Amino acid sequence: MNPNTGPTLQDFGHDPLWLSIIKAVFIFVLLMLGVLFGVWTERKLISRMQHRYGPNRAGKFGLLQSVADGLKMGLKEDITPRTVDKIVYLLAPVIIAVPAFLSFSVMPFGPMVSIFGVKTPLQLTDLPVAVLLVLAMASIGVYGIVLAGWGSRSPYAILGGLRSSAQVVSYEIAMGLSFVAVFLAAGTLSTSEIVAKQAGGGTWDVFGLSIPQPSWYAISLLPSFLIYAITMLGETNRVPFDLPEGEGELVGGFHTEYSSSLKFAMFMLGEYINVFTVSGIAITLFLGGWRAPWPISIWEGANTGWWPMLWFLIKLVVVFGFFVWVRASLPRVRYDQLMAFGWKVLIPLNLAWILLYATLKALRMPEANRAFILTLGAIIVVGGLAIWLRFDTLLQRRREAKAAQIEEEFEQLREEPEAGGFPVPPLDLPHYHGVVPARQASTAVKEVTSGSN
Repeated sequence: MNPNTGPTLQDFGHDPLWLSIIKAVFIFVLLMLGVLFGVWTERKLISRMQHRYGPNRAGKFGLLQSVADGLKMGLKEDITPRTVDKIVYLLAPVIIAVPAFLSFSVMPFGPMVSIFGVKTPLQLTDLPVAVLLVLAMASIGVYGIVLAGWGSRSPYAILGGLRSSAQVVSYEIAMGLSFVAVFLAAGTLSTSEIVAKQAGGGTWDVFGLSIPQPSWYAISLLPSFLIYAITMLGETNRVPFDLPEGEGELVGGFHTEYSSSLKFAMFMLGEYINVFTVSGIAITLFLGGWRAPWPISIWEGANTGWWPMLWFLIKLVVVFGFFVWVRASLPRVRYDQLMAFGWKVLIPLNLAWILLYATLKALRMPEANRAFILTLGAIIVVGGLAIWLRFDTLLQRRREAKAAQIEEEFEQLREEPEAGGFPVPPLDLPHYHGVVPARQASTAVKEVTSGSN
């Protein structure tokens, strides 16, 4: 193990059982405390942005408010509707929460350290395909939302579950594609080795000056980072993409039939831990992992010992603050806008960026056949433009035909109001002009005569 690059895959799998248990318990406690303080931080930040005080009664600065809410939900009466599928209904919260904990097992917190005399990396485990494990756990988590809607046997809950399944599939594709450029740059899917690849950047020589280039993939792979920053909001069902639980149209979405008890708390727990998971992935893949940012990195001891864990947690707080800032700033989008943005914008942009980056990387290889690569790239670009123009022309024709059809229908309704299929009364009746029909006039005369008698 090189102390300048951190642990590698060969450094894992040698820990004694008691040390692995200590690491697992540490991750569990860290995430539970993170949820407690995350809820408080989010409520405080949003209240300040909206000129409110936020929680300020339970404990100093309201720090015990989250503890009180957790105790309340744990002790409240658990009400189960009679018509639910009980097995699915009870399993859904567990399926949401457990994969969120498992994803953090491959998250690197720091380099090699000594714990009770044993040299070990500050990471529970690592795999050659560790990033794929995180994506797999995120995919399993959505089953909890779908099953919660299905098991509740409620139309609002089922709609929320269906929304979530479509949304997560859409945004997980874009999220997975945003990782491809990182895999190409790092040459590995191991989280610890991806962090090691961000240990140092190159230099850029301009007018005799050697300007150091940033080593973080968030800068060198900026399009991938920006797309991931958007998709992690959609992946975690956070504002502005919190359509599965839109209270305006679905009451509470997939958890409508779950009372504010321990099962409801499991949903909230899973949501916040998923936020920490995608934040940790953003830090690991794009923000240098546990390595100190500049100018702290100038200090030689910044990336040794236990200090890197502090830098990782600070970055985690900053990324979580981004989630809170977006929630307080942006409104919820419509569902059709959500799906169109995922399929028509993020995925095509991702594919185009991957092709461009792969071409540039291939051109930098010394043994590369540049003429062949450029010719192939030109064919792909021309083919992509032709396909885009073809589909754009078809869509334009369909829009024009639809607009002409609507205009024709309106013109027909102007001439024949009853042609729309509705019982529209004629709008030019005699009494509009002061003319009283003969039958009504005779009735009025009878009423006046009888009244005078």
